[in-house]
This record gives sequence, C-alpha cells and structure tokens, in this order.
Amino acid sequence: MDKIKPRTLSGFLELLPDRESQMQAIQQILRETYSLFGFTPIDTPLMEASEVLLAKGGGETEKQIYRFEKGDSDLSLRFDLTVPLAKYVAMNAGQLAFPFRRYQIGKVYRGERAQRGRFREFYQADVDVIGDGTLDPSNEAEMVAIICTVFSRLGLDRFQVRINNRKLLNGLFSWLGLSNKAQAVMTAIDKLDKIGPEKVCALLVEDLGVAPDIAEKLMNVVSSPDPAATLDSLEGCDPALDDGIRELKLVTGLLPSFGVPADKWRLDLTIARGLDYYTGTVYETTLLDHPEVGSVCSGGRYDDLAAYYTDRKLPGVGVSIGVSRLFFILQDQDLLRDEAIVPPCDALVIPMGDVLDWAVQTATVLRNAGIRSQIYMEQKKAKAKFAYADKLRIPFAVVVGEDERDAGAVSLKDLRTGEQQTLSPAQAAEAIHTGLPDRGKPVQEGRKQE
Repeated sequence: MDKIKPRTLSGFLELLPDRESQMQAIQQILRETYSLFGFTPIDTPLMEASEVLLAKGGGETEKQIYRFEKGDSDLSLRFDLTVPLAKYVAMNAGQLAFPFRRYQIGKVYRGERAQRGRFREFYQADVDVIGDGTLDPSNEAEMVAIICTVFSRLGLDRFQVRINNRKLLNGLFSWLGLSNKAQAVMTAIDKLDKIGPEKVCALLVEDLGVAPDIAEKLMNVVSSPDPAATLDSLEGCDPALDDGIRELKLVTGLLPSFGVPADKWRLDLTIARGLDYYTGTVYETTLLDHPEVGSVCSGGRYDDLAAYYTDRKLPGVGVSIGVSRLFFILQDQDLLRDEAIVPPCDALVIPMGDVLDWAVQTATVLRNAGIRSQIYMEQKKAKAKFAYADKLRIPFAVVVGEDERDAGAVSLKDLRTGEQQTLSPAQAAEAIHTGLPDRGKPVQEGRKQE
C-alpha cells in the first residue's frame, strides 16, 4: 500500500503535548479572568448557514470566509465569534438575563494568506456585554480593565491598549464632507500603522478622490501627537463628533477607577477597526516589544449587529484576544515558562512484579483524593518506567512491589528531589497534594536575548 506523506495544511497550527499544555494554561487564565468579571461561558457551532454569517458581510469578510455547499445547504465556517453571538442572543433573547455577559473561547477560520503569527485556523477568546435596548458606555471602560487584568495574569507587562471611537471618526468625516466615503476612508486610515501617513494620504486622494487639502487636514487630526488637545479643539464642529468626544472622555475618565495604569492605554485616533459593525468605542492592543505582529486583542462597541436577525435592539461591546497569534509570539520569543507545563498526571503508579491489583487499588485511592494518576501498565524495566515519568515531567512516582503490597503501603518518590518514603496510599495522596508545584504564570518577564 502506498504511503501518504503526513502533513498539516499551511496556516493551521498543531502543537506537541508540552506546548499544548502551555496553550491550555493560557486559556485557563482567560476563563478564570473572564469569570472574575462576572461573565458566563457559551459555545456556538463552527459552521452556520452562509446567510446568517454574511448578513452584515461584504468586502473583506466575503473574500476571507470558507464557504461551501452540501446538498442544498449553503454553509460557511465562522470567521469570528461576534456574529454568531449576535445570532445566539437574537434567538434566545427571551430566555437570557440582560445585560447578558458571556465569554467564549473557540476556533475561527479565515481564508487569508498564511504568514508568521497569522493563521487560517486560530483560537479567539471573546468577552462581550449585550444590552436590551440600551447599554451604558461605562461597559466600554470595563473592557480595558479586563484586557489589562488578562495580560497581567499571563505575566506580560509590556503592552498597551489603544482606544478610539467610531462616532468621533464619523463626525470627523461629516465635518470634512467625507460621509459618503466613510467606510472606505476608515479602511484607509486603518492602514496608517502599516504604510504610513504619506501613503494613506495618497490613497485617499488617488483612489478615493478626496481633495488634497481635506486629506491633509484629516491626516493632521488622526496622526496628532496630542490627541486629547486636538479633540478639545474640535468640539462644536459636528454633533456626531461631539458625541464621540463625550463618550471617549467618559470611558477614559473611568479607567483610573478600574485600576488601569496610565501607561497601559492611550488615545489613538487612527484606530478604526477593519470590520464595519463597530459603532462606538474601539480598541486595539499591541505588545510594545513586538509591534510588527499588530494587534493581539481588539474589539469595540456595536449597536446594530443583531438587527439582521431581530427587531429587538441588542447593543453590545466586546473584545477578542487572538490566542493563537499571541501564543505564537510568546513561543517565538522563548517567553513561555517550562514550569507552567502541566504534565498528564501528578503521580505515576509503577508496579514492580505481579502486583497489578495493588497498583490499581492505589491509583483508585489517589484519584478519589483528587490526585491525577496514571498506572504504568507496560512490562518494561524500571529504568524505562522512570525515564517515561521524567520525559513527561511527572513530579511523583508511586512504586508498588510485593513488599509494599504485603504491608499495605507504597513507596512515594519525589522525582524532582529524589526523596523517597514509605506511606499508606492515603498518606501518599496527602503528601502529593502538599508537594505539587505552584506553576505560576505561563509567561516569563523580559525578552529573548539576541
């Protein structure tokens, strides 16, 4: 039989067990942090009817989705977790308590060009608040606090949340006579970090037909070195602009009360976000030592996303962490701590001789006490058994032989120190509980040394 060469598709991430353990540790911190802020988990299907996912689609979204037919069904893989959330809330609004606070960690799919740190299949970790009819802008400030708490708990310190408001941008476009080109202009502004102000200005003039003086005035505002002062000077120019400035001041004014350090956020009038469903505050988070990878956490306020599914007004605000991208950066920069790797078990029960029954009974006692335990069933030499435990970083070996069985005991060995003692299975469970390592944060401080 001809052999097929095993391969993983470009843009799809597979991890070896140690790395997967670290990925799971990061996701667990995300779950714990979201729960700390009072959010509940949900899940939605990987696949939806195309008309549901693309209700507010178009542009880049339709170019990037994986879409196919099965029989008479037109299906697509989800490209984010926010659109499925809108569908979920619209379908279940009568059974939910509002404001509805949910988090979700799951895979999404985008058929864009794979490159370093960017994948076609990747994990996102979303947290959103959905209101019924209205949603107070103070929720938008809490999102910044959540981002800061997550990154701090991961062990990352060198990050910054950049904040803007789409109403402010819409008002700015209205004032400059660009309302009929608002979406295209936003898309151009969103490229400012990548291509610079001169090329964006040329894009506005040459591709979008914006007058040169208007393009220059727009660039002077969005790239101002002192955004707060610039905004103060623009008050009264346009009602929508005033709304955006007011909301932005409300959100940023609450950040100290949420415990957000001043160096962890800044106003950035270039932030527009590529997706067109945002209507208010928008966020992008970057790692200061790795600006080349772009945003690792982004999101914003959306008021009309559920309008395609229901007449009920369901405004929301949320952020999404690109978990796979973040993980790739941490791995690439050698910032993942080996100490955070969680082995498959806390104790390896090793039978020596014809004592399998006692080994099984011992493992059962350990498991009933909450100790993750594995029995080494294979008929191999002791050296191979201990080498197995060492390779998997299992901290304890519980050795049982005929002498231990006859005495109703086990030999507990701490594989990190070599210390060994004879105990009953219950005493061994207690000793293991006491000796389990505190694995701490999954990320270490600092950067990889060049």
